[in-house]
Amino acid sequence: MKLYRKGLHDLGNGLWAYLQPDGGWGWSNAGLVVDGDQSLLIDTLFDLELTAEMLEAMRRVAAGASSIDTLVNTHANGDHTFGNELVEGARIVASQACAEEMVEAGPERLAELQRRAPEMGEVGDYLLRIFGAFGFEGIRLTPPTETFNKETSLQVGDKEVRLIEVGPAHTRGDILVHVPGDRAVFTGDILFVEGHPIIWAGPVGNWLRACDRIVEMDVDSIVPGHGPLTDKNGVMALRGYLEYISQEARKRYDAGLSASEAANDIALDDYSSWGDAERIVVNVHSLYREFSGDVTPTDTVTLFAEMAKLARR
Repeated sequence: MKLYRKGLHDLGNGLWAYLQPDGGWGWSNAGLVVDGDQSLLIDTLFDLELTAEMLEAMRRVAAGASSIDTLVNTHANGDHTFGNELVEGARIVASQACAEEMVEAGPERLAELQRRAPEMGEVGDYLLRIFGAFGFEGIRLTPPTETFNKETSLQVGDKEVRLIEVGPAHTRGDILVHVPGDRAVFTGDILFVEGHPIIWAGPVGNWLRACDRIVEMDVDSIVPGHGPLTDKNGVMALRGYLEYISQEARKRYDAGLSASEAANDIALDDYSSWGDAERIVVNVHSLYREFSGDVTPTDTVTLFAEMAKLARR
């Protein structure tokens, strides 16, 4: 098993991964690419304190990280973007879809939920359990300054860094960050390792194709959005999960079960060692919308209430 501890992991030749065990809700990973005095940061963390700690660790190991030139956000979720304001002076690059989604759910919404949680009963207890370790008050939403569609390339010194849009999948604007010369890819939340993924957007077919694209890459180092460093076996395990729940959800959709009934009925025995199994609730609701062609999103608080019940059970 690959080493899984908090902090920087040297991938070699000016590449680092920053990992945050246990990889569950909010405990995301980030990356750093350095060549000479130029640097590129891949994602920030869920709050300012965590992001500041990460940036200080990067400054200690890489001279080029003393002032980050470019920040790439792999997608819009706050655990990959809420620390953006601390990367002062950097250009911030993301897909156009990511930039649009980012402004729809800023840190003030999570801060409000934290304040209201003690009055929200079971769902409030659940929200405090999964998000209570983070501080959302006072975060200033800092969106991308540059956007792209489909693919683009950036230079970090002599290194080429390819940004490949594979969303909508986990979110509407997911990208992969591929450093071909160093045979490495930073996947954002296209890849969860040892934890259940969560389909906020879909369609699942895009996510499966994203997994296939990673497998086709000539890479040795694969840095997931959550969880320990992995290899292509980790990608195939995640792909197998997505295929399995898609098939099982379809059976129950065709049989007339509701999304909530299906989420409670699908056995996850083969994935019992993975964390955050209650995410099956969101995944099945997203799949049901895909099956029916319904583009109306389910209320997020309702989904968290259902996850709270399933997690307790």
